[in-house]
Amino acid sequence: MNKEFVDALNMLAAERNLDKDQLLASLEEALEQAFERNVMPGKQIEVELDPDSGEMDIMVIRRVVEAVEDPDKEISLAEALELDDEVEVGMEMEFPVDPEKFTRIAVQTTKQVITQKIREAERAYVFEEYKDRAGDIMTGVVSRTDNKRNVFVDLGRGEAIMPSKEQIHGERYMVGMRLKVYVQKVELSPRGPSIHVSRAAPELLEYLMRQEIPEVADGTVELKAIAREAGLRSKVAVASNNPNVDPIGACIGHRGSRIQAVTAELQRERVDIIQWDPNPREFIRNALSPAKVGNIELDTEEKSARVTVGSDQLSLAIGKSGQNVRLAHKLTGYKIDLQPSESVSDFDAAMQAAASRLEGAAQTERSHAAFDALFRTPEPEPEEAEPSEAAEDADEAVADTTDSPAEAVEGDQAS
Repeated sequence: MNKEFVDALNMLAAERNLDKDQLLASLEEALEQAFERNVMPGKQIEVELDPDSGEMDIMVIRRVVEAVEDPDKEISLAEALELDDEVEVGMEMEFPVDPEKFTRIAVQTTKQVITQKIREAERAYVFEEYKDRAGDIMTGVVSRTDNKRNVFVDLGRGEAIMPSKEQIHGERYMVGMRLKVYVQKVELSPRGPSIHVSRAAPELLEYLMRQEIPEVADGTVELKAIAREAGLRSKVAVASNNPNVDPIGACIGHRGSRIQAVTAELQRERVDIIQWDPNPREFIRNALSPAKVGNIELDTEEKSARVTVGSDQLSLAIGKSGQNVRLAHKLTGYKIDLQPSESVSDFDAAMQAAASRLEGAAQTERSHAAFDALFRTPEPEPEEAEPSEAAEDADEAVADTTDSPAEAVEGDQAS
């Protein structure tokens, strides 16, 4: 060893952001293993490196005993007293070794062990850097994929793995693609730190909503619960801490601008914003929207709900492949049993039906009135008064006195 080697070691530690003392300790351990395996098998070796000069001291360690059983690691008390008259049983003695015995095979072994120690030190550093990042949102770059559909994301210092179940449905991951991921957990395994990330976690949706919606960021609108099927559909229950702020409108934004900014990061995933309610019955009713449901019977001990749904709303309540009711279950925590029914006993639905009936009756009455007006028989006009009998006699008398001239002449001749 020399000063140049120590300088190179210091430079390596600075480039890899490694602890210098730890690297020197790893080098000493590597040299000890190389000696024990290749130069002096069976002996206990101790190596000391001077961090300034680079000088190396190699020593064989032997324990002082009364009766020697392993001459490679033990020395008798009598022999030890010849070398040092102050030694006692149980003490260890050091015997220097000529570094020239350090063969090429030992050097190669040392190189391998140093490489392994550097790799382990880097892994330990990565683990220390990311162990407290679990639960955070980070931006990474897709570095590679494998035949198991796992996606590996470069986070800077470390590489994270995103299993297929934690990916967004339908999203394609290309090498070099930048994306936001949620750090689920960080573990230290024999192969090094293992960082698991997700794009399907509800926490990613919550983070994006906090970034895009000021009312959510400052706490005016609170995200009470999130249920998500990544890439397909999500439901978010919101509540307002300010009576003057509409939580649903605040999350949607003008013409849906805010929620569209969120879904743009999630492959246009559909996000339903619903009103949270402290009453579990009303919360379940809201969670099943856009379907209109009827009576809800709760079993708080079993965390189950029996929901009556009109036959025309049943398919809407279930959703495509059961998606709507499944998300409602995740959101509320209640197992939901939908019961189809022709009649509706829910008060709101009954009022709506009553209003529909009243409107229908009014429409029917208006239709009947129009029909009657169209076919009603017109009233007869007033008839002229019939002439009296006296008037008729007078008319006859006038007629008699006005006989023709011929009849009058005939009468005179006859006389």
